[in-house]
Amino acid sequence: MLDLLRGAGPAGLGRAELAARTGLTPQAVSKITARLGADGLVAEAGRAASTGGKPRTLLRLVPDVHHAVGVHLDRDELRAVRVDLAGRVVAEGAGPLDFGAGPESVVEAVVRAVARVGDPAGLPPLGVGVAAPGPLDHRAGTMGRVTGFPSWKGFPLRGVLQGRLGLPVLLDKDTNAGAAAAAGAWLRAAWPAADVDAGRDADAWRDAAAGRVADVAPGAYAYPFAGGGPRTCAYLHVGTGLGAGLWLGGEVYRGERSAAGEFGHQVLLLDGPPCRCGARGCVEALCLGAVARGDLPEAARILGEAAANLVALLDVDRVLLGGRVVAAAPDVFVAGVGAVLAARALDPARPVVALAGAGVAEGAAELALGPVFGRAG
Repeated sequence: MLDLLRGAGPAGLGRAELAARTGLTPQAVSKITARLGADGLVAEAGRAASTGGKPRTLLRLVPDVHHAVGVHLDRDELRAVRVDLAGRVVAEGAGPLDFGAGPESVVEAVVRAVARVGDPAGLPPLGVGVAAPGPLDHRAGTMGRVTGFPSWKGFPLRGVLQGRLGLPVLLDKDTNAGAAAAAGAWLRAAWPAADVDAGRDADAWRDAAAGRVADVAPGAYAYPFAGGGPRTCAYLHVGTGLGAGLWLGGEVYRGERSAAGEFGHQVLLLDGPPCRCGARGCVEALCLGAVARGDLPEAARILGEAAANLVALLDVDRVLLGGRVVAAAPDVFVAGVGAVLAARALDPARPVVALAGAGVAEGAAELALGPVFGRAG
């Protein structure tokens, strides 16, 4: 029910609509909404226009009653955000990070970052989502043998952070958080930015929250799920590494061993240049090699070839791009990946290529909010 009210935005829904969409009786809906109202999670949003009878009372989610924190651990940078129940960023901060300095140093950096973006009133967040480079075990909350950083293998990052923070912590791969952020961007579109901070320009707030950059063709930053709910999508992240997050069947797909999405280590060129994973000719080595040479069109073409393999395998209807490399030249990557997918499409209804609507830290917070809205996270 909270998830439905979140998706409805400030306009809200009536009890009859909630009953119809949940399959609950009107009496059950009334009892549940009364309890949610007593907890401060739901409030009246006004009355719907009369259709001949008594005008219906509309209910809405109260976004600022609780918050969650999302943290993105990149190999050289840490970014943290605090979001409300609508997923809107209300505080954020970023700074350098040396992931290679080891787990203890990174744990201290996370603890400081969570404190910096905390609620000034002292209200603790519902939870903290941490997005880190993979591989890792989402279920156990332990790190895997991160490419280039073997000292992280087996480190119980979730458990250590829960002990230090005294809060529920969810650990997931950065690319999975990116996929969750893309779905969350559609939900956030229902909530006007002006509701968060009336002192900031709404368009500027949306640009900042979505991680957008300037000088791109109008319309390039449309929310990826505008006009409908989250569908199937692949989120491709190009930064210090290259990976994918998969949103399938309305949730993040992690695989049986939390290993799904190792997109960057598919081999595109047999006997190609060595990759830091130990193989040769991986898309990550090829794509980031082109980036290092300053050949961004070639990097986009390589990314597009790998994306076309993924689309042929999974039949997703959205390919969303994110990460600092994409943010530096978004038009090049959207056009380049789109051109390859168009050329290799086996079906006229090829997937849409667009920029992701939010960053990895926002996605980590979205995962932390999952239990509030009936999702496992």
